[in-house]
Amino acid sequence: MKATLILSTYNWPEALELVLESVKAQQVLPFEVIVADDGSKEDTKDLIEHYKNNFPVPLIHVWHEDEGFTKATILNKAIAKAKGTYIIQADGDCILHRAFVKDHIDFAIKNGYLYGSRVNIQKAYLPALFEKKQIKFSAFSRGIKKRTRALHFPILSSLYTKKDEFSKKFRGCNTSFFKSDFVAVNGYNEDIKGWGREDSELALRFHNFGLQSRRLRYRGIVFHIFHVEKSKAQLEANNNIEQQTIKEKAVWCVNGVDKYLVN
Repeated sequence: MKATLILSTYNWPEALELVLESVKAQQVLPFEVIVADDGSKEDTKDLIEHYKNNFPVPLIHVWHEDEGFTKATILNKAIAKAKGTYIIQADGDCILHRAFVKDHIDFAIKNGYLYGSRVNIQKAYLPALFEKKQIKFSAFSRGIKKRTRALHFPILSSLYTKKDEFSKKFRGCNTSFFKSDFVAVNGYNEDIKGWGREDSELALRFHNFGLQSRRLRYRGIVFHIFHVEKSKAQLEANNNIEQQTIKEKAVWCVNGVDKYLVN
């Protein structure tokens, strides 16, 4: 399976560097990596250019002007360029467990999508994290909480089966799906601007389209680096869009990925 790994980022090259290092350490490499950059400054571009010189797979930088939080738009632009048939998605502040890509590929399901857990790296540990450039964690590592989420037990993960309903545990920083399914629902809804609901609204349309979900518990783990929460000023408007999707059982969004696709 050709899997494209999408990493979303915005003005935090120190975190992105650790994530890229964790990509290099994967047991199974993706076919390509695309950094979906929501308007970062030159230091992020310089970091990516540096990594391109010695990266084990193609590393592609998709960037647009900073117009506030437009994550849905930059993800659409990045996924439109993906050459892989399968999309694995994480954030540029989420260090990947070394089996992350392998787990998503191994558990990929037809007519479905996956979502995994994230382990939070605490604020107090950040100086040590960046000083050590640490990318390896376990359930016993310093600086993390919710340690059971860091347990990697593939046998136990088989207990989590496919579901028809959307789970509130779904997070866009750890998910995967077939690109063809993403295109079929027209990707992310770009009417959603500002923090919140761009990922859950997409997942709800996946279900309306007939996809099932499967939770990657004890596999597909990411370690999320603490940061200050984004502004929630647009959350009410985004909630309204999501509620409309639920009410109308919408599959397609008008303002989506189709404008970036090349026939």
